[in-house]
Amino acid sequence: MKDTAGIATPVIEAKGMGLTFETNDGPVHALKDVNLTVGKGEFVSFIGPSGCGKTTFLRAIAALEHPTEGTLTVNGMTPDAARQARAYGYVFQAAGLYPWRTIAGNIRLPLEIMGFSRDEQEERVERVLALVDLDGFGRKFPWQLSGGMQQRASIARALAFDADILLMDEPFGALDEIVRDRLNEEVLKLWARTEKTIGFVTHSIPEAVYLSTRIVVMSPRPGRITDVIESPLPKDRPLDIRDSPEFIAIAHRVREGLRAGHGDEV
Repeated sequence: MKDTAGIATPVIEAKGMGLTFETNDGPVHALKDVNLTVGKGEFVSFIGPSGCGKTTFLRAIAALEHPTEGTLTVNGMTPDAARQARAYGYVFQAAGLYPWRTIAGNIRLPLEIMGFSRDEQEERVERVLALVDLDGFGRKFPWQLSGGMQQRASIARALAFDADILLMDEPFGALDEIVRDRLNEEVLKLWARTEKTIGFVTHSIPEAVYLSTRIVVMSPRPGRITDVIESPLPKDRPLDIRDSPEFIAIAHRVREGLRAGHGDEV
């Protein structure tokens, strides 16, 4: 969705945002002077070295951490208000499924907490299972599914209450390359079908380039944005697009941005 000026409607806005943790060993400056606007329907990946604050930024959007400088808004409100308005779903690095609940039961859990009727719970569970290609697996338990299928169930759980924003914190980092490729394809299809705004944390340059409309490159702690790369790639992206000159050029720019960020490290 775009306004009359052709600019995507702002969904996430950070202005001069910083975040410092107070510890027994002194302050830890996780983020510094972050300025970023994410528009409605964008797929934005955050990439940078370990400890650069990319997960911290995602957690701040979800009101799991709170900025100590500047401002951060989600849908024009504070992250806490956005959480209460059920503005986003969150997918963690590990699937985090309860082993004593079936796949359907795990997906149903946030709906139970939110007070959806039983009939609506069933309808939503069926719909999101179909979205992530897990039809027929609702009665299985997590231990009966592969790691990739468990992570798809985790994505289904985040989609169950139909939030407009999906936050994904390195959801495929522990999977092998073949499974990761397949899930990358499926996430792109899911994004195309749902038109959600997606914030995605990754350590993988190819993954960031393949998935994103924009790539946010971050420096080592305190995390700063060193580059924001607009992708010229088409929305329909087969895996072999990774061999194209355009893809390689974007990956090179991301790599150079990461190197430059390390060069700025004090």
